[in-house]
Amino acid sequence: MAVAQVMEQVIERVFASGVASRLRSQWDRDEGFGQNDKALKFLGQDFEFLRAHSLQCRRLFEDDTFPAQVSSLGFKDLGPRSAKTQGVQWMRPTEFCTDPHFIVDGATRTDVCQGALGDCWLLAAIASLTLNETLLHRVVPHGQSFHNQYAGIFHFQFWQFGEWVDVVIDDRLPVKEGKLLFLHSAEGAEFWSALLEKAYAKLNGCYEALSGGSTSEGFEDFTGGVTEMFELKKAPADLFSIISRAVERGSLLGCSIDVSNTHNTYNTKYKNNPVNPPQISGFFEMEAMTFKKLVKGHAYSVTGVEEVEYKGSPTKLLRIRNPWGEVEWTGAWSDKEWSCVDPSVRARLYNRSEDGEFWMSFNDFMREFSRLEICNLTADALQASQVKKWSSALYPGEWRRGSTAGGCRNFPATFWLNPQFKVALQHPDTEGQSGCSFLVALMQKDRRRQRREGKDMETIGFAIYEVPEEYSGRTGVHLKRDFFLSHSSSARSELFINLREVSSRFCLPQGEYIIVPSTFEPQKDGDFVLRVFSERPEMEISNSKLQTILNRIISKRESAILAIFWEIKEACEVRFAWVFTVPLRVTDKDLKTDGFGKEACRCMITLMDVSSVLTSHHCSLMITHLLFYTGFKLNNQLFQLIILRYAKEDLNVDFDNFVNCLIRLETMFKTFKEMDTDADGVVSFSFVQVRHHHC
Repeated sequence: MAVAQVMEQVIERVFASGVASRLRSQWDRDEGFGQNDKALKFLGQDFEFLRAHSLQCRRLFEDDTFPAQVSSLGFKDLGPRSAKTQGVQWMRPTEFCTDPHFIVDGATRTDVCQGALGDCWLLAAIASLTLNETLLHRVVPHGQSFHNQYAGIFHFQFWQFGEWVDVVIDDRLPVKEGKLLFLHSAEGAEFWSALLEKAYAKLNGCYEALSGGSTSEGFEDFTGGVTEMFELKKAPADLFSIISRAVERGSLLGCSIDVSNTHNTYNTKYKNNPVNPPQISGFFEMEAMTFKKLVKGHAYSVTGVEEVEYKGSPTKLLRIRNPWGEVEWTGAWSDKEWSCVDPSVRARLYNRSEDGEFWMSFNDFMREFSRLEICNLTADALQASQVKKWSSALYPGEWRRGSTAGGCRNFPATFWLNPQFKVALQHPDTEGQSGCSFLVALMQKDRRRQRREGKDMETIGFAIYEVPEEYSGRTGVHLKRDFFLSHSSSARSELFINLREVSSRFCLPQGEYIIVPSTFEPQKDGDFVLRVFSERPEMEISNSKLQTILNRIISKRESAILAIFWEIKEACEVRFAWVFTVPLRVTDKDLKTDGFGKEACRCMITLMDVSSVLTSHHCSLMITHLLFYTGFKLNNQLFQLIILRYAKEDLNVDFDNFVNCLIRLETMFKTFKEMDTDADGVVSFSFVQVRHHHC
């Protein structure tokens, strides 16, 4: 077989493998897929195709992936045995409204009124979204209607862990006694917000999964931005200016009041030896009214900021919205103070209707509220006319029991096992200074979807360490246990808390740093994304482990494979020990292996089904397998079994043992398939057969 033909087969097999799909995903991202204008299709559903098909068939769309059943409502409080779900019907707006509309005269804050679901955090975020038409139409695409090309199908777009996804739904909504059970508009005939809530429920598994949360979560899923929290009792002196600038540049703002000191988990600092990690489960569901009708434990939106002249003095005001659409602040600036304001200003700002929106002085705001959340928009969400943009880097990671779930610094025996990410801060904020400002945000993935399985948010945080001089400039750095025992952190997240995301802003001297994200306790499984933001573009971030290797494979895949075949093209037959060592050059020297031992080579021979002399064809097959193994993904159970069987004392599995294990698995699958002659998924082995295949 000609070398060119062999190489072509190798590349074809590589691109048909699991690692190929990961490489393709990376290339897709490079091509812009996953951006808002090229959103990924959630569950593979294509809105345009499905709508066209429904119109052609003259049948309203029914979404089998999120059926009109109790399972889509919830699993416990909204489960099949709950009194709350009794009498609920799924109806299209055309069935209970005489003249339904998607949007009437633009989307407004009064279109967002809370129903019988504890998702005020989400509704506060939606209300803020209506203040920025550009951002709104990224989430709520144009051209949807109950009149023009109506087919009972709608779609919305959300940012999810680094990518935008397009979520398709039908318009069957939960209704009880003729009224929408959940989110609704004040007018009652406008349905964009109710459909948006349904799409978000689908994205997270069910409606009940949306109960309880932080406004910042909704902010970020609508923008791809990053949220900073301000404790108002410890707020910076220039907070009003910060709020004004945030409103000016289109940031989204939310606020809330603590229920009581016992639930004020945000004030719990990261201690060296905390007795218990903080918890916030159900935090936003414990609602109690203050004397002046502010609701504790409830999420509000900050929708405006003004400075007006009042009795000869400038007075700072904030406009707040309650997503209930009613229940307003009764203190200062709720009514009578406006009579002392210039009539033109009063006409522009003051609204007498009871729609849940009200003004209050900045001083009262600071006194009454506990917390402010500001979602800063990244370059992806900013308008072109805005000058200042954030540069950002995003890397996925995972904590796995028995390998990379090391827990926080309180567990020195395992802390070093956590994933580690190196950040290079290259340029100070100002000339002549050494400080570099940046923001780190750690977000855990898919936890709402896992509520049905009894899981919830883990308690998470991170620590930052300066890279030792001997590792400066190197890639693939993973600091060991002894380093963390003898070095303190340069910075850390203020909290370990069970929110979806924890973020903090830092200013550190120019240099290289390692970020170590972790759960509070060790042995907690979870997936996460780490984001690092800077207002200076000259920032580098790298993952210390497999992602680094895979990224390098992308850039040198063809040349590396070609080089190997140029080396062996003169001979048709080569000795297996040499052939199986050469392919390591295709992967990366960071695999830290001197080649394969006899046991691994023996397994390779078994897999190739040949004697100890191999042809170039066998070599091409083995190279394909090795490339595939560098990006192999295992489920948790299998991953743990491999750790138990093949890990060394430091809990690492070297590439030699890993390849050995995977080849044995592949051989086992191959044997099973050969013996399953009737393809029923069941085979029987005699003792002799078991012994033969084991040996």
